[in-house]
Amino acid sequence: MSPAPIPSAAETPARGRAPALEADALSFAYGDRQALRGVSFSIARGEIFGFLGPNGSGKSTLFRVLSTLVPPQSGAARMLGMDLRADSRELRRRLGVVFQRPSLDGKLTVAENLTHHGRLYGMAGAMIRARSAAMLGQLGLANRAGDLVETLSGGQQRRAELAKALLHEPELLLLDEPSTGLDPAARREFIDHLAHLRATEQVTTVLTTHFMEEAERCDRIAVLHQGGLAAIAPPAELKQRVGGDVIVIRSATPEALAAELAQRMHIQAVLIGGALRIERPRGHELVAQLVDSFGGEIDSITFGKPTLEDVFVHLTGDRFVADGAEQAQ
Repeated sequence: MSPAPIPSAAETPARGRAPALEADALSFAYGDRQALRGVSFSIARGEIFGFLGPNGSGKSTLFRVLSTLVPPQSGAARMLGMDLRADSRELRRRLGVVFQRPSLDGKLTVAENLTHHGRLYGMAGAMIRARSAAMLGQLGLANRAGDLVETLSGGQQRRAELAKALLHEPELLLLDEPSTGLDPAARREFIDHLAHLRATEQVTTVLTTHFMEEAERCDRIAVLHQGGLAAIAPPAELKQRVGGDVIVIRSATPEALAAELAQRMHIQAVLIGGALRIERPRGHELVAQLVDSFGGEIDSITFGKPTLEDVFVHLTGDRFVADGAEQAQ
């Protein structure tokens, strides 16, 4: 039975840009646990697109499906014009994949790692040498080609992983939590390299992440929550959906304070993670009123412009918990 045709997703890239990847109602379960729940999206060629979610949101399962490690149990997906199920073998030749866990051999040099990878794709020695030199040059590793991988810094190792994934000139790059283990400076540098590769190699990049800063640098992001998509939009547009400034109040008696806020000031505060959360335009003005009226019941109060973490809370009503390794869902 042939896969069902994929209609236009509800959230689509800019008009006129051919999709590199489109999915309709992808679902996947581990026994009774539903890891993906009818996920649909469309990603344009040339986009840097991120799936943002905390641990347990479904990112790892979605990555396994998109990278052809496991077939979707239901729904359909098309990548580079080919069916994800029927054409998985051909697709692997046209994909570049960087896994969350390092896949380089630390006891080999950078060049040796790239050589072995190129041979797996049937590349000849001369072509491997030319492509290795080009990729390592673009990624700032030309002078480390002869060094053992284990002697590189974390950021350099991730760049070497990226050079390996790009060696065979893939059209689509899939990255699973690419900044894991990197410090903030190395994380920013890594995303800069992705933008440079898009400009020079016309590579479409799809990544999963729980780092807000990394998601901010994507053209668009899809917010994943409990296996489903809560929203898809550019980061700035998502932040505009939050109703003004975000005020967070900590109190020894948050439930009682929330009731007083509702009764005396007609303010609906949401209790999340032990703190009260209020969305309000011109939040600084309300902060002064709250301190004047409830100063004795407030341990601390902060306000700020919406962040992507605030977007997640606004969309889902849950905290964004991203510590530890994501478990198989």
